[in-house]
Amino acid sequence: MPINTPQQITDSYAEASKGKATSPAWRLFVLAVAAGLLIGLGAVTSSTAAHALDNAGLVRLVSGLIFPLGLMMVILLGTELFTGNSLMVTAAIQRKITWGALARNWAIVFVGNFVGAVALAALMAFFGQLSIGGGDLAVYTAKVAAAKDSLPWANAFVLGAFCNIMVCVAVYLSNTAHDTAGRLLAIFFPIMGFVLAGFEHCVANMYYVPAGIFANMNPAYAGLIADAGINTAVLDFGTFLTANLIPVTLGNIIGGALVGIVMYACHGTKPSKAFDRGVAEAADEV
Repeated sequence: MPINTPQQITDSYAEASKGKATSPAWRLFVLAVAAGLLIGLGAVTSSTAAHALDNAGLVRLVSGLIFPLGLMMVILLGTELFTGNSLMVTAAIQRKITWGALARNWAIVFVGNFVGAVALAALMAFFGQLSIGGGDLAVYTAKVAAAKDSLPWANAFVLGAFCNIMVCVAVYLSNTAHDTAGRLLAIFFPIMGFVLAGFEHCVANMYYVPAGIFANMNPAYAGLIADAGINTAVLDFGTFLTANLIPVTLGNIIGGALVGIVMYACHGTKPSKAFDRGVAEAADEV
C-alpha cells in the first residue's frame, strides 16, 4: 500500500487542527491528562531498565530503546500532547483556526499533560515503584531530576528545540503509514534518537523532575539520595519551573513550529491568486 505523501500529511494535519481547536475543554483536558500519563509511563519503564547501568552511553541507549513506547501509545490512542500540538501553528498561519483558539488548546493541553505526568510521578515515588534495587531507582530518579534542573537556561532552550524537531518529525512520519506496524516503526527511530542525544522534552520532564522531587521528599529514599551526593537544593518545583520547564517548553514550541512551517511552505496546498480574487469579488458583490 502506498504511503501518504508529505503534501497529504501537511494538508490533513491542518484540517485536523480545526477539530483540535474547537474540541470541548473537558475532552481536551481528559485526553491531555491521558497523554501526560502515557509519556510518563515511557519514562518510568525506561528509567527502570537503565537505572543500574554504569556506562552513560549504555544508559542512553537502553532508555532510547524503551522510551518511544510513550509516544506510540499517545498517537495510536489519539490523546492530546502539547509538543505535538505545536504543529497547529501552521493552521493558525493559514487562518484555518484563530490564534486565540490555538492558545486555548495549548493552555488546556499543557495543564492536562502536567496533571497526568505529575500524578504518575507521585504515585511512583510514594507507593513503592522507586524501591526497585533497594532504592537505587529512587537515587537514579533524583539524579536525573537534579541534572535537568541544573542545565543552563540557554542549554535547556536549545535542547528543547531540537527535541521537538525530532518529536514532530516522528508525528509526521507516523502519518505516512496506513497500518499500525508502519506507524510504530516510524515513531521509534526519531524518539530513540532524541533520547540518545540527551534532548529535553517538556512533558517527559513533567514526570522526570517531579519524580525526583517526590523521591527526595519520601523518607524511605531521602537518606540514600543524600548519601549519593546529589544536589538536592535544586529539587523543588520553583527551580523546576524557572530553570527547566519554561526554557524547555519555549524551545519545544520553536522546534515544533519550525517543522510545521517548513513542511507547509514546501508541501502545503496554498490558495491560488485567482481563487483569492474570486473570493474577494464575491464578497464585494454581497
